Amino acid sequence: MDLSYILNHLGEERENYFNAVSPPIIQTSNFSFKDVASLRKAFVDEKNISVYTRGNNPTVEILRKKIAALAGAEDALVFSSGVAAISAAVMANVNAGDHVVCVQKPYGWTHKLLNKFLSRYGVSVTMIDGTSVENFEKAIQPNTKVIFLESPNTFTFELQDIEAVVKLAKQKGIITIIDNSYSSSLGQRCIEMGVDIEVHSATKYFGGHSDVVAGYLMSSKKIVDKIFESELLNLGGIISPNDAWLLIRSLRTLPLRLKQSRETAEKLARWLEEHPQIENVVYPILESFPQHDLAKKQMKHGGSLFTVRIKAISVEEVELFCNSLKRFLMAVSWGGHESLIMPACSFPVKPDEFGVVYPFNLIRFYIGLEDVESLMEDLKQAFKKIE
Repeated sequence: MDLSYILNHLGEERENYFNAVSPPIIQTSNFSFKDVASLRKAFVDEKNISVYTRGNNPTVEILRKKIAALAGAEDALVFSSGVAAISAAVMANVNAGDHVVCVQKPYGWTHKLLNKFLSRYGVSVTMIDGTSVENFEKAIQPNTKVIFLESPNTFTFELQDIEAVVKLAKQKGIITIIDNSYSSSLGQRCIEMGVDIEVHSATKYFGGHSDVVAGYLMSSKKIVDKIFESELLNLGGIISPNDAWLLIRSLRTLPLRLKQSRETAEKLARWLEEHPQIENVVYPILESFPQHDLAKKQMKHGGSLFTVRIKAISVEEVELFCNSLKRFLMAVSWGGHESLIMPACSFPVKPDEFGVVYPFNLIRFYIGLEDVESLMEDLKQAFKKIE
């Protein structure tokens, strides 16, 4: 199935809604039935028949079909946030007394889910350096049920050898889950590499316009059915039909936006790598990246995030640099049309809350859709402030 068809036509049965080119927003909580037999049939298959929007909604169903096809998965679910998708994926596969192996420095709320939340219910976790497959093998226990990957992570970009970890997990009968938000399903084919469950913060590239919060989960029909019947229906982390429609809209331009932002990001990363006021740039596509060969092997292209360490002797200098930028907004998240910065020195949390302490001069850049020249000029004038 070709990409253009998935993005522009798959799931859109236009004859069912007045031949409208853009699908309608079915903004309803409830659905009626003409007779008892029809209602009885619907109760048996709430994932595929609209009974109540907490389960299935026609607008959301169009989106589900598209994102499953994009990932090369059999089925998919849409959640109200990325962490809702992550939580559902993990919780569906552990019980009290089970064990999880997770890579160090994952998304902060993944860390809290595993180390703060699930520990209350008797689930233990081992956090490891995921750059070595041997570390996974050493961490596995008889009660290990899940290996959680995030390759690369979205601040310092450590990778895992996905195929090697998947091979190990399958030998042990362990479920693999990967947060693929950095690369998207277009940039890294996790399901094709054998990962059981792929999750995303759809708020990022898939949304692309900084106007919707959502999460995706892609997997086999068997796994998706299990999560739908339990974690989605019971916990209710659903997306609204309106937000689903916004995500369908965003899919139309996904490849174009990804191409523009990643090409600009690579130009800026290479320019900054040579800048005298930069200590180093961390970006998987750069030849200086420690795992560059692995990045080339399992990623189709780079993403739009990179991290730099500026030459600064104090937090105040970092703040002056960041506060002087005019074209970069200072904000969390990423994946929209606007370029962003997030300085590590802004984190108000205790050093151990998310399991990691970052250097004070570390700044994460997200590169949006602006012209590269305007972003370079902005960086130049900010660097002058700290010369």
